[in-house]
Amino acid sequence: MEIPVIDFSKLEGEERSATMSLLHQACEKWGFFMIENHGIDTYLMDNVKQLVNQHYEANMKKRFYESELPMSLEKKGNISNTDWESTFFVWHHPTSNIYEIQGLSKELCKAVDDYIDQLIELAENLSELMCENLGLEKSYIKEAFSGSKGPSVGTKVAIYPQCPRPDLVRGLRKHTDAGGIILLLQDEQVPGLEFFKDGHWVNIPPSKNNRLFVNIGDQIEILSNGMYKSIRHRVMAEKDGNRLSIATFYNPAGEAIISPAPKLLYPCHLRFQDYLNLYSKTKFAEKGPRFESAKTLANGH
Repeated sequence: MEIPVIDFSKLEGEERSATMSLLHQACEKWGFFMIENHGIDTYLMDNVKQLVNQHYEANMKKRFYESELPMSLEKKGNISNTDWESTFFVWHHPTSNIYEIQGLSKELCKAVDDYIDQLIELAENLSELMCENLGLEKSYIKEAFSGSKGPSVGTKVAIYPQCPRPDLVRGLRKHTDAGGIILLLQDEQVPGLEFFKDGHWVNIPPSKNNRLFVNIGDQIEILSNGMYKSIRHRVMAEKDGNRLSIATFYNPAGEAIISPAPKLLYPCHLRFQDYLNLYSKTKFAEKGPRFESAKTLANGH
């Protein structure tokens, strides 16, 4: 099963229509996809990954293996209510806390800040492309996500450490993501991420050639009235090597009210006779405009 790959370089020129169609299908049928030629500085991506790995080795690894979880794995066997991960979370917008996190080097903080500046631009570009495919104003998602200070952006930095008994614990239990658009900078060598599609768990390969992995969160599914899908996923613990995951969440602000876009809703609370009257005048026309007229009727106009 081949995961969709969206080449952003094809959005300019003759292949734009086909690329937009592929993006729409990926959001609608898959809920996840890869993007390449996205414009993020590849040196910056590599530097962030290297610095995070160095931070883990220096500040997190010893603490993780001396924690209760590895000991519990040895004593109790199967553990179903805990995740085999070592993490920290960074807020970027509307307020950053990266310089307040203990142990992070100034070099890592600066690299992450620069990376996130570029990533937010990419997330907003992606949101505009989704809006175009959904037939919405291009700024609809950004405006829906914005509170008084704009959308909320944060990053979960995770290492899924080498696990002696990956058959007894999950790296991260199955779930969907609560927010909006998730952009993942992940390991180039160690696998583990899986998404559920068509009744099967699909292995997401490590990201090669600086591709980013993207998945849809619950709020995009709500806003699109179920057209775009938020899909369950999990991380498997691995015996051979640590897996790096840097997942950035482009989310609604806490006070944002998220509802299906009215344009994407079917007509509701409409008398059937009123619909028949409209249908008799538009039977041989396109269905979409008829539904839009029916929504106007249902609203009492």
